[in-house]
Amino acid sequence: MLNELNALEGRIAQVVSLCRTLRAENDGLREQLAAADTDKERLAERMGAACARLEHLAQQLPAAKA
Repeated sequence: MLNELNALEGRIAQVVSLCRTLRAENDGLREQLAAADTDKERLAERMGAACARLEHLAQQLPAAKA
């Protein structure tokens, strides 16, 4: 019976260790996701500004003659 309890204790320790590892990995992934979201928003703003500049430049082009 003592051997079974020791084996169970060892397995519980493994599960606890795995949970801690996964929690740390999850926290890191959340941070990466937040950074990626921030980058995505910044790039979307830059793309919108570039589109607006292109539209402005396109309006300044002379009309093509048929």
